[in-house]
Amino acid sequence: MPEAAAALRERGIERLEKGIGLVFPFIAALLVASLVLLVIGKNPLLVFSLIAQEAFGSPNRIAATLSAATPLLFTGVATAICFRAGVFNVGVEGAFVVGGLGAAFVGFALPSSLGLLLVPTGFALAAAVSALWLAVPGYLLARYEIEEVVSTLMLNFVALGITGYLVNGPLLSEKSGNNVTPLIHESAELARLIPPSTLHAGFLIGLFVLAAYGFWIRRTPAGVESAIVGQNRRFARAVGISIPGTIILVMVISGVVSGLGGASHALGQLHRFAEGFSPGYGFTGMAVALLGRNTAVGILFGSILFGALASAGTTVQLFSDIPLDIVNIIEGTVMIFAVVELGRIALFRRKAVK
Repeated sequence: MPEAAAALRERGIERLEKGIGLVFPFIAALLVASLVLLVIGKNPLLVFSLIAQEAFGSPNRIAATLSAATPLLFTGVATAICFRAGVFNVGVEGAFVVGGLGAAFVGFALPSSLGLLLVPTGFALAAAVSALWLAVPGYLLARYEIEEVVSTLMLNFVALGITGYLVNGPLLSEKSGNNVTPLIHESAELARLIPPSTLHAGFLIGLFVLAAYGFWIRRTPAGVESAIVGQNRRFARAVGISIPGTIILVMVISGVVSGLGGASHALGQLHRFAEGFSPGYGFTGMAVALLGRNTAVGILFGSILFGALASAGTTVQLFSDIPLDIVNIIEGTVMIFAVVELGRIALFRRKAVK
């Protein structure tokens, strides 16, 4: 009985710590933003209520928030898959971009007579291209121990260079001017969920990917092994887990998810590929994964939070004299404090006096 009570108490403390870890960065960001607002003579409560109203005040505003959160569902999961295995992959941005171009290419280059087959074909090509894209640094890390932070970061620049050349050269639209591909066929577009909002079926695909990630990390041998590798590689090696195989696996899966996100954005939001296709979704996805502590529920919360800030920021600036910089301050502060790992709560962890 004492052992069972201690185990139950331990589990409760862990859940409490996770909850605090999720809300702490957001509270810290609000405090910092409040100080800035007070300095410039603004009422923080009025500003925050306006942001909340613009993010969640009506069905259309909620749809806009969820639309802005959709790419982050994919990039957050793609990042978390690697982070759990101790692989610091910062190349999700590049994989997202090349996947988006692959899906857009299917959408406008293949004949429209393929109809609804264009959508799964676009997603499949995007997933394959992005998986291969991240398999390269994964192999270099697993085989030659080449630092993944450097290789994946450099590949982001390569991705931007290649896609920029293609969208201004061979794939340039003849009707729309510079920096964009032709529009995809109508049959390749993802359905709108709440017309006339921009929320599209990619959001549902993102939720499915998030649910699959939650199942993978808890219910599959590969998911459990990746966590063991991330926590203690020496122990993982001792129990027979292949460290190189796990590294390559998580990088490939991360690439697949990144490609699906790029395809969703191209086919559901932009309906083409354009230079500047991603305003940093891959890097924001890192903050989402860190804020969510690599959990499925945490990633959902983080995606909606950053989606709300993104959708509300522009409208708040349009209809008030509140600078957009305030929203940027909140986002940046959340990103900073998201990496703070709260220590154990000593108050609850004192051993009973014997």
